[in-house]
Amino acid sequence: MTRINYAFADLQNGKIVEGFAHDAENFAALNALKHANPSLTVLVSIGGWAWSGNFSDMALTKQRRKIFIESTVQFIEKYDLDGLDIDWEYPGMSGDNHRFRPEDKQNYTLLLKELRARFNHEEKKLHRHLVTSIATGASTEFLEHTEMAKVQKYVDTVNLMSYDYYVPSWDKTTGHHAPLFTNPADPKKISADRTIHEYESAGVPAKKLVLGVPFYGKSWTQVPNQNHGLFQPGKEAPNTYLPYSSLISLQSSGYIRYWDAQASAPYLYNPDTQTFISYEDPESLKKKCEYGLDHKLAGVMFWEYSGDSANALLDSIDTGLQYHPATATESK
Repeated sequence: MTRINYAFADLQNGKIVEGFAHDAENFAALNALKHANPSLTVLVSIGGWAWSGNFSDMALTKQRRKIFIESTVQFIEKYDLDGLDIDWEYPGMSGDNHRFRPEDKQNYTLLLKELRARFNHEEKKLHRHLVTSIATGASTEFLEHTEMAKVQKYVDTVNLMSYDYYVPSWDKTTGHHAPLFTNPADPKKISADRTIHEYESAGVPAKKLVLGVPFYGKSWTQVPNQNHGLFQPGKEAPNTYLPYSSLISLQSSGYIRYWDAQASAPYLYNPDTQTFISYEDPESLKKKCEYGLDHKLAGVMFWEYSGDSANALLDSIDTGLQYHPATATESK
């Protein structure tokens, strides 16, 4: 790996703060990995789905943004980190029922512009590069609420959260939650490929785009045995978020694996329990790595490390990218 994003720091009273009790020792452990991999960079990610509620207020004025950015510089120095990943979910949109404003669109740009300028100044003192990156929504709506042609100038990478295209809690039809390509039969017509092209059309160069992949699956129940459960009505399963490590054994307990060649996506279906699971596996990741190389993307990232306890998915990415200087693998 070239980069580890530690998730998450929180945003409180306009400043970055530790998110968990053991952050200090975790940062020390991650930095120690540089002894084995000197090119590794360690960033902190701030926000995320649950902790994005204070971004809109913080970014509202230049003075508030300055206070936040100064707190970030202090945080990075305190823990000897290599930069900041901003995971605002989402500018101009409610996300997890958060405060948002129309002005978020411009303030998002200003925040990143001012952060980059401050980091450029700080680099002269530290004599090393400080990374700025963002985690971004894989939707047309995200692009409509941001100025990505401007934003991309101020970040090293745009980390696309190209997963959760289908979510059982609000999608009452099953579908691939992280397909590489669009299946013509897909009612939502979604895919990572579509997202990549939309971002490029919005002014983000391929060399800054990092393709996000999930180390987990999503599950629906009460899915009729038609088309092996794909694009069928269903309800959210009780255990809908399934780490990849928990999916490996299912094929010996009534689940059958299917491959959607049009989407380059696997899925599981159990006709007895009428359960459908969308997920990522080594075969689909191999295809995504090939795509990343062919399209000269910045690399691949994944959410998140603990979902793949046996390293089957990580190994697939490592092999699929066959590392060379133009390609990075990033863990978010």
